This record gives sequence, structure tokens and C-alpha cells, in this order.
Amino acid sequence: MTEPLALIPKDRKYQRVAMLQGGMSAEREVSLSSGRECAEGLRQAGYEVIEIDAGVTLVEDLKRARPDAVFNALHGRWGEDGCVQGLLEWLRIPYTHSGVFASALAMDKERSKRVYEDAGLPIAASLLASPESISAAHVMEPPYVVKPNNEGSSVGIHIVHERANQPPQVAVFDAPAELMVEAYVGGQELTVSVMGDQPLAVTDIISDGWYDYHAKYAEGGSRHVIPAEIPQEITDAALKMAVTAHQVLGCRGVSRTDFKYDPSRGGVSAGLSEKLIILETNTQPGMTPTSLTPEQAAYRGVSFPQLMAWMVEDASLDR
Repeated sequence: MTEPLALIPKDRKYQRVAMLQGGMSAEREVSLSSGRECAEGLRQAGYEVIEIDAGVTLVEDLKRARPDAVFNALHGRWGEDGCVQGLLEWLRIPYTHSGVFASALAMDKERSKRVYEDAGLPIAASLLASPESISAAHVMEPPYVVKPNNEGSSVGIHIVHERANQPPQVAVFDAPAELMVEAYVGGQELTVSVMGDQPLAVTDIISDGWYDYHAKYAEGGSRHVIPAEIPQEITDAALKMAVTAHQVLGCRGVSRTDFKYDPSRGGVSAGLSEKLIILETNTQPGMTPTSLTPEQAAYRGVSFPQLMAWMVEDASLDR
């Protein structure tokens, strides 16, 4: 068992907290679930919580609520891409998680991969292409994955297998103008949460197939092994890479970085950079009953109410 964290605040700056949840993205239902859990955790920790379903009246709702701080439990576009963060900066209300720039950068998968690459982190080859070109012909040698460049939670994923004769028929009218096409990376799904600048643990995520939306959020959709049963050098590398990703993107509060690990990739002479690949960093990790970050915090001796309290007391402006 690893050492518990000594991060829980003794003195409080805030008491009245607005919980932003729901919103207008494809991940609305996940956000509502996260918001309910977080609100209950904060109430158990002794905070007054006003739950707000973030919609077109958000500014008026916040002015009416008059919170000391905002807990951002929104997921997807508008909630974790810098939009609501900019609004909160404008209103001068302290908020949790990452600021405007880091949120926008992490949400843009292709741009964040360039930042990883510059920091020496191992990534999978990828490119951006239009839905029309992706549907017309293979834009990359299979196997590869097609996914939105600025959505999370495995929304809108297409997997093209190795011997696929036809490219995926992406719904042109429903898809964004640009999609990411990324070389398929097999192996174990690993993830590391970072709290402040401290990595929590490495979790091995086991599911029957692709770790998709259902596997992430449905009861029994996946099994989490914590700590991951992997070589110590891989554990150490994943922990270090997650902190590096958190820092080079400019993240604040809590983030979670996902990896793929395949000990056979590259052959016996391959180094860590071939066996362990960084996928993406989530600046608004889920806080549902099946979510990974609360599990990792609990493994480090931090209860859910304590985690919520730490996140609120970490809230600030100019993040």
C-alpha cells in the first residue's frame, strides 16, 4: 500500500459552492451523474451546495446563487474546453480544475499531442481529416481509430481493423469538420490521476472490448485493477509521464492521463517509448460511482468528501 496523501486543507477559504453540471454537450448525462455525486460529497464535508444545470441562463443563475466558488462538474464541449472557464474568469468567481488555456489545449487532441511530443512523451501517429475524405478512402494504413478531435468519453469512435477493405462511413452531417485519425494502439488500458502535482496510482482498466462510453460509465462495463499488475519500471514511467503531461499542458487541480501498454510492442529490444504510449489528458475526470479518479484517491487514503473538499479549496482565478 502506498503512502496516504497529506493534501487535505485544514483551513477553509470557501463555504457556499455552486455545482455546475449537465450542460449542453454529448456528455450531459455523465456530467449530471458526476454533479450529483460531487454535491453529496461536498455536503458531507460541510459545504453549502447550490446545484446548477448549466444552460443559456448560466450567468443569471450564478449571479442569483452568489457562490464563494464554483465546482465545475461539466464534461465535454463548453464545460471543459475553456468556454465556461473564461466565463467564470469574467465573472471573477474562483473555480476548480484547469484554466482557460489548459482546458482548451487538452481538449484539442491533435494540438495536445504536439505538446506531448515536444516534451518527449511517446505518442501514436495521427492526422486530421474531413469526414468526406475519411469516408472516401483510407487516409491511413489500417488498423486505425477515427474520433472527434475535441470530445471526450470515447464519444463518436470508429475502429478500422487491420484487414478492412472499406473506410468507415462517417456520418458527414453529424460529424465535426475535422476528425482525428490515429494509428490503432493495442495493449492494456492504463490511467493515472494527478492531484496537484502528485500522481495517485496506475489503474489497469479491463473491459471485454474497446473501452467505449458504455464501458466507462455503465455498471459492470469495466473492471479496474489498482494498482495495475505491471512491471515497476512501467508503473514509474506512467506516473512520471502523467505528471509531465499535467504540467506541460498547464493543468491545475485534478487531471487524468490515459495510456496504452503492450510489452510485446517493438520486440525484445524495444524501449519504454514503444511499449508505453500516452493517449490523452482529461482535465475534468469523471466523478461517477464507476469513475477512476475517486478510486485512485481512495487508494491513497483520501475519502470522497476529502477529495471534494481539496478540489474546492484549490479553486482560484487566473488559473
